[in-house]
Amino acid sequence: MQFIRPFAQLFENWIDPLQKVAMNRPPKTVSGFMWYYISQAKAPFLAFIIISGLTGGLEAVMYYFLGRIIDILDASNAAEGWAGIFGNYGQELLVLLVFMLFVRWLVTFLAGLIDNQVIDRTFFNLVSWQTTTHVMRQSVGFFASRHSGSVLTKVGQVSSSIINLITGAVGALWTILVFTTTTMVLLAQLDIMLMVIVMVWIALVLLLARYFLPRMRKQAAKVAEAGAALNGRAVDIYSNIQTVKLFGTDADADGYLREAYERQLGVSLTLGRFSIGLQTSLVIVSSIAFVSVAAMCVDLWTRGAITVGEIAFALGLVFRLANWLGRLLGSFNHLMRNFGILQNAMETVTYPVEIADKPDSIDWAPEKGAITFEDVDFAYLPRKEVVENFSLEIKPGEKIGLVGQSGAGKTTIVNLLLRFYDRDSGSIRIDGQDIADVKQESLRAAIGVVTQDTALLHRSVRDNILYGRPGATDEEVIAAAKRAEAHDFILDLKDSEGRTGYDAEVGERGVKLSGGQRQRIAIARVILKNAPILVLDEATSALDSEIEAAIQEQLAGLMRGKTVVAIAHRLSTIAAMDRLVVLDGGKIVEKGTHAELLRKNGHYARLWARQSGGFIGDIEEESDAAAT
Repeated sequence: MQFIRPFAQLFENWIDPLQKVAMNRPPKTVSGFMWYYISQAKAPFLAFIIISGLTGGLEAVMYYFLGRIIDILDASNAAEGWAGIFGNYGQELLVLLVFMLFVRWLVTFLAGLIDNQVIDRTFFNLVSWQTTTHVMRQSVGFFASRHSGSVLTKVGQVSSSIINLITGAVGALWTILVFTTTTMVLLAQLDIMLMVIVMVWIALVLLLARYFLPRMRKQAAKVAEAGAALNGRAVDIYSNIQTVKLFGTDADADGYLREAYERQLGVSLTLGRFSIGLQTSLVIVSSIAFVSVAAMCVDLWTRGAITVGEIAFALGLVFRLANWLGRLLGSFNHLMRNFGILQNAMETVTYPVEIADKPDSIDWAPEKGAITFEDVDFAYLPRKEVVENFSLEIKPGEKIGLVGQSGAGKTTIVNLLLRFYDRDSGSIRIDGQDIADVKQESLRAAIGVVTQDTALLHRSVRDNILYGRPGATDEEVIAAAKRAEAHDFILDLKDSEGRTGYDAEVGERGVKLSGGQRQRIAIARVILKNAPILVLDEATSALDSEIEAAIQEQLAGLMRGKTVVAIAHRLSTIAAMDRLVVLDGGKIVEKGTHAELLRKNGHYARLWARQSGGFIGDIEEESDAAAT
């Protein structure tokens, strides 16, 4: 290992797998898609092609040397021993020795370094890094309409599929091509008919490939899609296991998965039938070719045209070629499968980023926090408006409460402000700056958000709070947690690995914590962020009354001097806002303070009167419209 390490490190550092590149969408064609990544490692792949070609050529030459050894022994006198052999054939044996002990070793060593350390590892990670980060930049709507498990599967398949296609095309097809060409040249030196037999043999193999491979490629794409769908369904069950346990049965879950398994099994079996047909056809053709070459060699020997060593050389070459051609068709099968997988995965990876920064977008931070919606229209689905002709001005430091039944458009307004979706028409401006012309990271850095459905990252408590302002000190994290009434319960936390307090990990989506604990950590994160604009979407709904009262005091302090947009079904929590905006069907139907709206005895007053336990009666969830 000490000998290999310096050479290995030289090759391992040939390309930087985590290099920064313009995050452009890769081309949609398979060739363009692959070249997009290969072009970032042209020199290693050129070396890979050269070394693979040398491997094929040297293997054919090795059989030539095998024949020569037999002929040397046949022509030598055993009684003279090694001295007689070296006296007559010393130079030729020296060439053979150098070839076997150095040339083949060197080529194999270099091939291993390039294949294992550069292609299979660093280049693999280059593709994986770029595809993963590209898909990560997709919009919220992109992920809302797809199984996360299916997306993860397809992104993960890209790297392995590209590697398999490249190593299959170069390591198998190119190597076999060089070996076959060398074989025909060497056989032609014995007798031209031997070369003709091999040429006919290869032509028949190509005809088999032409028939089977396109059919296998189409079927492989179906297998890939079925596999991704199966993984998507499995992840859907695993990630919602509590709901499955509460409302479903094992039979329901099994049935949901069984449909995907049955489809995958059906298309996989069809692909297998094609594979069997290809393999058996190849064996028949190869057997006929081998028998033909053997018969021709025997006939030439009976006429004194070739030696025993040359027969051994010719039959060894042909036997090896039969194995290579078997591998070739197997490689074709493997290539078509990976081609289908890559085609299927490319649909996800090459999908255009729907919410993208403009080339001339700016880094920006608001100074006052004035928000203006002007004639905004938006629909999740065509011809199904959720927000229509929406106009609203929010003054710097003003506290606005959005009111309305579920489905009225409240959360949609917030999503448009955060630019999770782009409005269809109209404009949204902060301090006069159109948010469409601002970098999304800058925009969201200026807005602190606490939502009802708080999902934490599968990291430590400290990391989750620090997500609000990376680089903050431990003292600032603890201060934020104390203001969010979270510090005391955090100190009592301990995870399965023995980590405690702020180092304890919270589990996937914060599953190890109660809803109230997750909410308080989310509020601590927003307190640490200290953004000039604050969005509260049912921010205290998961808290008990005592904790909520304490948090409300902290939120009141947090809201001081900030522009606030708050959503709550419990109207009592937002009744003290500077102004309430009542929505119905994506339109503003009333505006005013709590007292003013009650005096109007209109839409808001009816909602207030209809409340039971402080909540507005629910109708169809607004989020359902987004999901569809």
